[in-house]
Amino acid sequence: MTEAADRVVNKYGGVDILVCNAGVAFNSPAEEMSDEEWLKVIDINLNGVFWCCRAFGRHMLQAGKGSIINIGSMSGIISNKPQPQCHYNASKAAVHLLTKSLAAEWGGRGVRVNAVAPTYIETAMTRRGMDNPEWLSTWLEMTPMHRVGQPPEIASVVLFLASDASSLMTGSVVVADGGYTCW
Repeated sequence: MTEAADRVVNKYGGVDILVCNAGVAFNSPAEEMSDEEWLKVIDINLNGVFWCCRAFGRHMLQAGKGSIINIGSMSGIISNKPQPQCHYNASKAAVHLLTKSLAAEWGGRGVRVNAVAPTYIETAMTRRGMDNPEWLSTWLEMTPMHRVGQPPEIASVVLFLASDASSLMTGSVVVADGGYTCW
């Protein structure tokens, strides 16, 4: 990741904004989950985010400015149902705390770090769940707005966090979940 960050900085003269949007999920009961599956989810969802933040954050710290936005999940705040995914939930909760930890370390040096915690968003990743009538029914019942989100609804939150309109925000986890976590 360091090499990629260095290439970006060398080509463009710096980096102002980083969006870490890493995510993979499998639906396995904890007692049946393989070590390899657990490690794959943690490696992609948490380690990948940290490595990107560290590599690009170094350049932002040298410049004394920057905005990092990590994509967490409402699954880092609540435990989803009915699908079993303790590794996904744990990884996204860790992304939220990583966000807060980096914000505390880097805020005084001009680098803001925030996260977005989306609900179920209509993407290829959620297609399997949306095609499962039991899961979709539960998701919609648990969401006061009774719908899944759309990618542009999360993109607008990311744009806000990347912009000067959020200049006082660091260490925040902005929940965009249609009300799912209000129960």
